[in-house]
Amino acid sequence: MVRAGFHLFILLVATLFSLTMLTGCYTPAGRTAGEVIDDATITTMVKAKLFDSGSLNGLAISVKTFEGVVTLTGAVDTSQQKTQAERVTREVNEVRGVNNLIKLKQ
Repeated sequence: MVRAGFHLFILLVATLFSLTMLTGCYTPAGRTAGEVIDDATITTMVKAKLFDSGSLNGLAISVKTFEGVVTLTGAVDTSQQKTQAERVTREVNEVRGVNNLIKLKQ
């Protein structure tokens, strides 16, 4: 009987430990590590496409991604560059949406 109680105790401790580890795998925003990595991958892909784009190469455009939605900030010379930056960003398959907050230089 003591053995059964000991095994139940070990099972309980193992279960509590497992639950603690699973809940510890989330960021303060409630996201898993995989979701954070996915957003970082999207950011990298968008930056690469902007870099490869002729008229946008060298412009100071900041790219941040949260849950697949990309936010573009910075300043460009023309409204065409602002539009092109959004278009290039939307071409990345994993992008769910774009917040284009790019300003025009005056």
